[in-house]
Amino acid sequence: MNYLRTALLLAGLTALFMGVGYLIGGGTGAVIALIVAAATNLFTYWNSDRMVLSMYGAHQVDAGSAPELYNLVAELAQRAALPMPRVFLMDEAQPNAFATGRNPENAAVAVTTGLMQQLSREELAGVIAHELAHIKHHDTLTMTITATIAGAISMLAQFGMFFGGNRNNNNGPGIVGSIAMMILAPLGAMLVQMAISRTREYAADNYGARIVGQPMWLASALAKIENAAHQVPNMEAERNPATAHMFIINPLSGHGVDNLFATHPSTANRIAALQQLAAELGTQTAPRPAGGSYPPRSPWGGSSGQRGPWG
Repeated sequence: MNYLRTALLLAGLTALFMGVGYLIGGGTGAVIALIVAAATNLFTYWNSDRMVLSMYGAHQVDAGSAPELYNLVAELAQRAALPMPRVFLMDEAQPNAFATGRNPENAAVAVTTGLMQQLSREELAGVIAHELAHIKHHDTLTMTITATIAGAISMLAQFGMFFGGNRNNNNGPGIVGSIAMMILAPLGAMLVQMAISRTREYAADNYGARIVGQPMWLASALAKIENAAHQVPNMEAERNPATAHMFIINPLSGHGVDNLFATHPSTANRIAALQQLAAELGTQTAPRPAGGSYPPRSPWGGSSGQRGPWG
């Protein structure tokens, strides 16, 4: 049912794109918008991972350059029965993470340096498992396509403001219609993004928590990231708010128009759902604090053989 709902929402986003094209150029404009939407989706299908990773300056790491992170991702991917994704680091102080890629065979997980520094190993495991859940559910392509179309709608609406505002009401939306379109079209796109994100985030939280077997590790991580996101700005995300829904926690500061792009479910509600899952599974274990002194180990027990900067 969730996949059907997501498909319908994506169809609605494409229809909104066509609607803006119709307001600007009538029937011809709608057809052109449909063609552009199809071309955009096709381009995004093949290049989604490279576009987003490049946008955030992410660089790929391996077992030699970041052994703790790489080995943790490998261990979790094995538990999730997934191919090993590529692993990327973003030089960003705000703790956060996202996954991207058109399918599990071409997926990537990207985390910020702030996430590595501020979370314990258990909390980091919870975050990575959440991102692997998105990969497992094929959410990564949907989320990237949504960001691309939403961004295109915003740009098209702004173009319509200049193009349509100089035309009479018989041939274009006129100045009043153009202003309304410039405001309402991105707002509509944001609402669709919010619906898609909320549908997928709860599912990824649940499945990710089951991958590690400790829902409270992810719950603790979400609380830390939520708190830091309001204190440490992610300037690249501020410049590209249409990509905000790809992150595990909304990376926008919440000031001014950023509130229009609050596409994530309430963090408090997500934590409550994880607490309920922990009660159902009979696991209430809280993670150790970041930088705490304890023997290096796998996040679910047993020795890992290595000690990372977070544990």
